[in-house]
Amino acid sequence: MNRILVIDDEPIICDLIWEALTRFGYTVEVAPTGRQGLQRLQEVSFDLVVTDMYMPDLDGAFIIRHIRSSSRPFTPVIGISGTPWLLEDVACDAVLPKPFPLQALVDTVKRLEKISLSAAPGHTPCPLNAPPVL
Repeated sequence: MNRILVIDDEPIICDLIWEALTRFGYTVEVAPTGRQGLQRLQEVSFDLVVTDMYMPDLDGAFIIRHIRSSSRPFTPVIGISGTPWLLEDVACDAVLPKPFPLQALVDTVKRLEKISLSAAPGHTPCPLNAPPVL
């Protein structure tokens, strides 16, 4: 898992996530709106997506529905939100409540990476609706 897309309308959150993940060797691209994130998902294959759930244009739930109906439906998704308890019915692989420790983000990415890499061909690489990371 090398290429990660971060979608969030808060520039400081994008900057912090970019900084933390690039320090651990990940290639990180940032999209400041849901629409720009959707466009990048249509242009490039990402190994993991981190998306804010509540954005003014396209929200994280729309982004996740797009991923789950795409040619790469098992792409791991980490949902980030200030209201994580409202995400029970969203097909995220993990949820991080804002504000979250950057180490929790890195640990979650590493956990999803291990699950994705260890999955046998033909099986779901990441468990959908896995228990949220809180």
